[in-house]
This record gives sequence, structure tokens and C-alpha cells, in this order.
Amino acid sequence: MRFLGLDVGDRRIGIALSDETGTVAQGRGVYTRQGEKEDLSYFVELCRRERVEKIVVGLPLNMDGSEGEQAAKVRAFAEALSERAGLPVEYLDERLTTVEADRVLSQAGFREKKKRKVRDELAAVLILQAWLDSRRP
Repeated sequence: MRFLGLDVGDRRIGIALSDETGTVAQGRGVYTRQGEKEDLSYFVELCRRERVEKIVVGLPLNMDGSEGEQAAKVRAFAEALSERAGLPVEYLDERLTTVEADRVLSQAGFREKKKRKVRDELAAVLILQAWLDSRRP
């Protein structure tokens, strides 16, 4: 079973895919948004090509757990993708994934300019891996 993990932002979307066994998340880059039609087409094709069975999307909740404007945007994109791709979507609280990604990259010695290039991808990996881990008994 293959799963797609997304860290959806206004300008970029971090991408992660699970391995065939559905146990390990691997980074697959960062997509720069082009417009809703182009974005959806890109991810529908990615899901088809990689034989994805479910999409896992990080939901940016407020620190009090409520959903704000950004969460509404992410839900709208994920629901449109789900409908176009014919795949189920699950959400994972991603409140601190970008912070965690920054911490990991800083510890690895990445400078700020380089961190920006991989932060969204790493956030997607953290989202998908947390979801995969939550499914294990």
C-alpha cells in the first residue's frame, strides 16, 4: 500500500511517499504552486503514477486546537484533490512539524537558505511518518 503525504502551503507543497509496505515515509521534493487547476492535475497524475491508495494531509491547527483560515484553505485543496483523484484523504495535526523540521535541519548544519529548500519536504515526511506510525499496533 502506498500513501502520499502533503504539507500544503500557499506557495509550496512538500511531498512524501511511503514505501510499498506502507511503513517508511520518503521525501519526494517540493512542488511550487501554479494555480488550482495545475496543482490538482499534478497531484492526480502523481497519485496515478505512484499507485497511491490514500492521501495524508497535514492540517495546520491553531495552538488551541481550533481551525483557522489556513486550515480551511488546506481542507479545500485536499477535498478537491480527493474528489479529482478518487482517493480518500486523512488529516494529521501538523501544528509543530515545521518547527520540528527546522530543528532537525539546524542540527544537521543546514544554513537558512538551504533550509528553505528542504523544509517543506521534511515537514511532509514528518507528517506522513507520524500517520504511518499511528497505524501500527
